[in-house]
Amino acid sequence: MTYPPPTALPHDFIDQEDVHRALVAHDFGTVFRLARERAGISYSRIATECDIKPNRVGELARGIGRITTFEKIVQISDALRIPGHVLGLAAQPWESDSPGHIDETGHPHVRRRTILQAATTTGLAAALPSLHRPEPSRRITPAYVNQLRARTARLRRLDIVLGGGDTHRVYLAEVQHTKSLLRDAVFTGDSRQKLTGLLAEQAQQAGWAAFDGGRAREARSLYEESRTHARDAHDDDLYGNALAFLAYQELSDDRRAAVSVARASCATITPSTPSTVRALLHERLAWACAVDGHVTDTERALDAARDALDNTEDDEPQPDWSAWVDYTELEIMTGRCWTELDRPLRAVPVLTRALGRYSDDNARDKSLYLSWLAQAYLTAGEVEEAARHVGRAASLAYGVASQRPAQRLAPLITRLRTHAGIGAVRELLDRAAV
Repeated sequence: MTYPPPTALPHDFIDQEDVHRALVAHDFGTVFRLARERAGISYSRIATECDIKPNRVGELARGIGRITTFEKIVQISDALRIPGHVLGLAAQPWESDSPGHIDETGHPHVRRRTILQAATTTGLAAALPSLHRPEPSRRITPAYVNQLRARTARLRRLDIVLGGGDTHRVYLAEVQHTKSLLRDAVFTGDSRQKLTGLLAEQAQQAGWAAFDGGRAREARSLYEESRTHARDAHDDDLYGNALAFLAYQELSDDRRAAVSVARASCATITPSTPSTVRALLHERLAWACAVDGHVTDTERALDAARDALDNTEDDEPQPDWSAWVDYTELEIMTGRCWTELDRPLRAVPVLTRALGRYSDDNARDKSLYLSWLAQAYLTAGEVEEAARHVGRAASLAYGVASQRPAQRLAPLITRLRTHAGIGAVRELLDRAAV
């Protein structure tokens, strides 16, 4: 089974008349434009998954040029999960393996289980495409570092469907391999600096997996290490992101310190900082401010994040590690912030709208975000709705090797116990006891 790419088009989107007409005509520029407008899929994500230069995606979306080569059409079909018959192609390999969100027994974790089985029995290359590590030549060149960066981007897709408990060792192995190259290899041009920057990126991914899997101390160490490597590589964007990760983790210990670190991460922003990086850093500042109870500062940071996305240039290159930041993610963060600030009337509509566009394949994250929606409903006194969303979140989190959903849901279930006389709550508690 292959992984679900972040650019996979929703079935109802493909079925829309103008979209279907553009697909049949191989008018991919129109498809890209509509995917961004209606499905929230950014041009940078499309560029990464379809292996098209970002400025070329923007040109196509503006009606400049067309995709005509068979190989590229097949690649777009695979990246956007467009059924072969729509484009006049044979059925793609993933179509016979295309999952719904639940198996015959009703469990939503069948996709994760199958990927794990492939990864453990035949290697990660069977679970994801293009994961064979390229053999280094005697000298490390910038081109070889770019190959490793592409591998890192593909491995990052594991985080879409697996928890940190499953991915931690994979990402840590990449960190150790890159360290060995920096220690033992001979470099040409600026390849050492580029590889050091890649190591900073890999350490952040490994730190995130450690954090998600409940290894908080190791996560902090990896974030600190990443900050050092980013500084040595003179990569301000990765340096700022390392600070943002540290701020996110610091919230559980010292909220005021977390806000201070998050502000420091935003201070790394320059006019050349990519828009998704700017949005990401401002989002994390907003979250820190919300957890610490600062309403005005939260609003200001959210506005800055939206302004960053609003001013994205069509041909602006985005790093893969921030390309997932889009309007849907911003809406989710906005809803989370309003929930933390006890503003359920603001939180519920924005979370409901955003989660309606969020795939169940991203089970861990959707489970977490549903927990904030449930919390908002509970704050508003809508107990039945809160119970329903807690149940949905628990179902999605089943089988995910992440500690965070349980950490979020446990206190909500405890609060709901005081309403055990309500049918929806009683049903939830009965299932939780099984």
